[in-house]
Amino acid sequence: MDRLIAAAARALAAGDPLTAMKRVALREDPPALALRGIAMAQIGDLSLARELLRRAARAFGSAEPMARARCILAEAEIALVLRDLGDTLQTLGPARKELEAHGDRTNAAHAAYLEARRSLLIGRLEEAEQALDRLDPEILPPASRCGYWLVATGIAMRRIRTEDARSALDRACDAARKTGIPSLAAETDRAASMLAAPAARLIADGRERPLVLAEVEALIQSGMLVIDACRSILRSRNTVIPLTGRPVLFALARALAEAWPQDVSRESLLAVAFRAKEADESHRARLRVEMGRLRRIIRPLAGLQATERGFRLEPNGTAAVALLAPPVDGEHAGLLALLADGEAWSSSALALAMDVSSRTVQRALEALAEAGKVEWFGHGRARRWIASNVPGFPTSLLLPAPLPKG
Repeated sequence: MDRLIAAAARALAAGDPLTAMKRVALREDPPALALRGIAMAQIGDLSLARELLRRAARAFGSAEPMARARCILAEAEIALVLRDLGDTLQTLGPARKELEAHGDRTNAAHAAYLEARRSLLIGRLEEAEQALDRLDPEILPPASRCGYWLVATGIAMRRIRTEDARSALDRACDAARKTGIPSLAAETDRAASMLAAPAARLIADGRERPLVLAEVEALIQSGMLVIDACRSILRSRNTVIPLTGRPVLFALARALAEAWPQDVSRESLLAVAFRAKEADESHRARLRVEMGRLRRIIRPLAGLQATERGFRLEPNGTAAVALLAPPVDGEHAGLLALLADGEAWSSSALALAMDVSSRTVQRALEALAEAGKVEWFGHGRARRWIASNVPGFPTSLLLPAPLPKG
């Protein structure tokens, strides 16, 4: 490594891309192209950064596999920032193995951390946890060490483990301070704001109030029967009944929870379940069928009592009932929660994170754009979507996550 390349690399490691550019701005050899690409990424010109890194990777070729793998790794990190979660990030695994084979433990660990970060973004928490478990954070560069603990914070928040989240966030803040890089300090500040922000609304006894994550955790462990409208589940402590993919049943359960301890009329339940303005006998027959299904499914936690005018939810034992609702209700709340991270997402990345079809996401984005809740820029495959100012977001309870384990 020549003197100018070494000086540029040191400047980049210190978060000083302008000094690095001064060293290699006029050079076209592969190491200089790679360093210029990283510098442009730090400055914020991500499109040019990707092009420079791709040129460097092609120039290194098969003759220098470790240098080529490092370029692929840098491009994958840019792809994460751009929320391009598809093909580019599929190269992370092979790049990590190449780096491990050549003894570059630091960059191999960084690749594993990026894999964990991608898994977190698309709600694959077990994969993210497994990736972190395989890593020793002390091997990582200081900046990546901060990112490691931010991923751990995100996992703990999605799992509703407040103390674990706070502990990981403290370590992320400490790592960010040691780097002295302002952007990392800002990222930890955003994570701290999310941890302190309302994560849900508690609706009980005809009243509602916002809850932070620690209060949500306390509610779940309280023994109350919680109808969780953020994740479409019923739960009491460690007993969980999922109603994901069964929107009619969950809509009925939510209506019953909102009214508890009072009953809900059949007419109201028909409107909730079938949006029937004028119900006929077929609607009433369908309601009886759906209520029978709901009664069987929720039996471990509650029963349904038929009343003169409708139905009432009857929790087992002496448990009270609480409804946990999103901070902001709406048909596309989960999509807005993803967009509210402040980054620009492609529709394909959103579809991957939401585990739905691209066309479903595109229709939702078009509806949100018409309502003035999201904006877009770029055309074709380069189109990206960002959230307009949406109060009450983001909430970790709306982001993709597997069902809690009983």
